[in-house]
Amino acid sequence: MRSIHYYMLGTSSWFIAFGVQGVLFAWLVAMQLQMSPEWVGVAQMVLLLPGTLLILIGGSYADRFGARRLTMLAQALAALGPVLLIGMLLLDRLSYSGMLVYAVLMGCATAFVTPARDGLLNEVASGRVQRTVVLTGVVQFGGQLLGFALAATTDDIGPVPVLTLQALLLGLGVFMFRAVTSGPTPGPALPSRLIASLLEGASTVFSSPSMRVIVLQNVAMGLFFMGSFVVTLPLLVRDVFAGSSQDLALVNGVNSLGLLSSILVLLRFGDVQRPGRALILAHIVGAAALGSVGTVSEFAPAVAIMLVWGLCGGIAITMSRTIMQEQAPPDQRARVMSFYGFSFMGSGPLGALLCGFLVEHFGPGLSLIICTSAMTVIMLALILFTRLWALHHHQLQLE
Repeated sequence: MRSIHYYMLGTSSWFIAFGVQGVLFAWLVAMQLQMSPEWVGVAQMVLLLPGTLLILIGGSYADRFGARRLTMLAQALAALGPVLLIGMLLLDRLSYSGMLVYAVLMGCATAFVTPARDGLLNEVASGRVQRTVVLTGVVQFGGQLLGFALAATTDDIGPVPVLTLQALLLGLGVFMFRAVTSGPTPGPALPSRLIASLLEGASTVFSSPSMRVIVLQNVAMGLFFMGSFVVTLPLLVRDVFAGSSQDLALVNGVNSLGLLSSILVLLRFGDVQRPGRALILAHIVGAAALGSVGTVSEFAPAVAIMLVWGLCGGIAITMSRTIMQEQAPPDQRARVMSFYGFSFMGSGPLGALLCGFLVEHFGPGLSLIICTSAMTVIMLALILFTRLWALHHHQLQLE
């Protein structure tokens, strides 16, 4: 029982730091360095790109060398990122190229932390996977909300104290994961077996009809939702609403508040019996909400609508993660979840580039409408051409 507590504390430290980064990275690139929309898109792409290149390797290594060990090492690496930015700021050498170096470092760390931490979840869940996924969602989005609030103080106290806190949180998480009790650590694998390990994980994921669909909808989320979140929304705050770091943090924070609120409701009422149906409906309503943000001219209505998008996102993320976690074989958990992360994070860089291009040529408002319309079309296609709409909770154990 103590392991799950340490697991949640380690997870919360990561996501508080991740929340700080979500605001501060965009603030430094878009507002301090005043980069154009296309270059903001490139920076966000570089932050996300290592997920495409390394997350599958991270999942394979977590299964072979131990998820707890890899989580600790990768989170320790991540703690060096804010230290790098602190050095540049203290020396008055902040530059776009320096932000790209930071992006590569943090992206690499994320690519290994994410599947390794997800691989640990089943070990601490004690058989209650959906409930543990929901609890992790509470910790994740509650931590991000706190991180956004901390980042909102940047205009008042400056970025260096906020970055220092980010580094300390990441370091604290290393010690929390060290206290988690996990299963026996596998022995080292020969490098030549890496490809076979990846292929085995891919075969497991794509042989399952429901997991295949989850991967597909994750790709759509990365392209149209993540790109909009990390590129279009910060540019909307800057160019349409003339916002500050507090405004950017407020947009992020309200979104996370919605995510957290819907997950708390799921925690209160128990398992969802039709996870596929809940997933599709959440995406359709969320796309309508996000698209409408592009039509308003005042900041307050935009913030209110972001809350609705967050409420839908909490349901969609919990359902998709539950479907993947409940079908992952015990010896392939990290690899299966690395494909889950890969499908989302791997399409994120393309989404960032796509949204940077759309904003440059059509403006942030129309860019949101284009992306959310595409997401809606894909969800309708899933209803018509897959069995996700009819998927029942008990079927997850039967596939």
